[in-house]
Amino acid sequence: MGSLLFTGGTIVTADGSFEADVLIEDEKIVAVGTDIAANGTETVDASGKLIMPGFIDAHTHMAMPFGGTVTSDDWATGTAAAAAGGTTTIIDFALQEEGGTLAGAVETWTEKARDKALIDYGFHVAITDLRDDVKTELPSLAAKGVASVKIFMAYKGTPLYTEDDDLFEVLQLSKEAGVLVLVHAENGDVIAKLQEQALVHGNTAPRFHALTRPPEVEAEATGRAIRLAEVAGAPILVVHVSCAPALEEIHRAHERGQTVYAETCPQYFAFSYEDLAREGFEGAKYVCSPPLRDESNRPALWNGLKVGDLQIFGSDHCSFNYRGQKEMGADDFTLIPNGLPGAEERAMALWTLGVREGRISENQFVAALSTNQARIYGAYPRKGALVPGADADIVLWDPELSITATASNRHGNADYTPYEGMTFDGGPAAVYVRGNLVYKDGEIAGEHGSGRFVERNFTATRGLEAKV
Repeated sequence: MGSLLFTGGTIVTADGSFEADVLIEDEKIVAVGTDIAANGTETVDASGKLIMPGFIDAHTHMAMPFGGTVTSDDWATGTAAAAAGGTTTIIDFALQEEGGTLAGAVETWTEKARDKALIDYGFHVAITDLRDDVKTELPSLAAKGVASVKIFMAYKGTPLYTEDDDLFEVLQLSKEAGVLVLVHAENGDVIAKLQEQALVHGNTAPRFHALTRPPEVEAEATGRAIRLAEVAGAPILVVHVSCAPALEEIHRAHERGQTVYAETCPQYFAFSYEDLAREGFEGAKYVCSPPLRDESNRPALWNGLKVGDLQIFGSDHCSFNYRGQKEMGADDFTLIPNGLPGAEERAMALWTLGVREGRISENQFVAALSTNQARIYGAYPRKGALVPGADADIVLWDPELSITATASNRHGNADYTPYEGMTFDGGPAAVYVRGNLVYKDGEIAGEHGSGRFVERNFTATRGLEAKV
């Protein structure tokens, strides 16, 4: 591509907001300032719009096998949904196969993305089989540009479940390897016992998904993972924090000076346990893990975003169709595939419920959606910044845009949206990946397969503070 000049807009970064123009050449930002001469360069009138760095969603599950099925969004439909929400980079979870290698997981996911990804991408590797040869292999991930791994403390009885001794050893090995460990923190043993007891009593409805995963099991596992990281002397990141008790464990760690990063997700602000308890089997549409909570948890989560105990806002986009997939658990809630679509709605939900309601600032919005993600996951300042030398990933955000979500106007592949009927006030008018238009005015404009792999480099000694 050639040159592009964005004029007349207000730049919004994690650090501040100001009037300025942005000049792009050869997929990079080359200048940010006032009165940049056009010199025949194609201009984009950003009047009335906010110019933001492209959003990063480091928590997606595209074409992922789970519970005997596969998520309904592949890399074509999933990245289209992400782009329609202002996201220009995702970091997806590549699952190690039982008996397989970490490199094999990266190769498999690279093939899934090939010729389909509309936006840029990276991978975390989810370790499911920590054999001795896998421990030896772990340090080689960083050289592949994969700077993070994930451990599941939940899902006992499946290959995903990991015992404490393996979690602890991964923390030790990752510290040496320059790799960040992410944890899904729920006590898998207690959940398995509560599920078993619920089914014995004939409690099979979707709402029992939440009742067998109470906040305490998330808080306990969060505290345990944090303490294990403390013993290992390693940083740790807790994904999809859903409740006040788990957040309290993170806050205490920050008070001790421990490096703990934490993420929350839009579903915990837009929905609640009441949605899981909807009449009939409708609640299945809202089954995700950790589960939706009582609304009383929300003030703590908003405060966590505001003060920095929660630094990032990911979607945990994990879409399953209601028909044929969620319905697998019609007679047993433990068989309902866990996950919700949300990559498209993530930023609009945070703006509508957070910025417009005065709960967070527009700068905290950009930090949680973009800049902090780039910093924590080792892609800054190539991503997450509007500075010369950065990739020209740009969102033109229209604070006056209003759109009501329906299954028919979504860009993903799920046969429903949990956000059905919700009106978002504020959204992306246009989205650019490395200066290339991928989304404009409700329509996908980019080319599938144009997304590129982003090599990341996480170094625990880089001086990042626990709260970024």
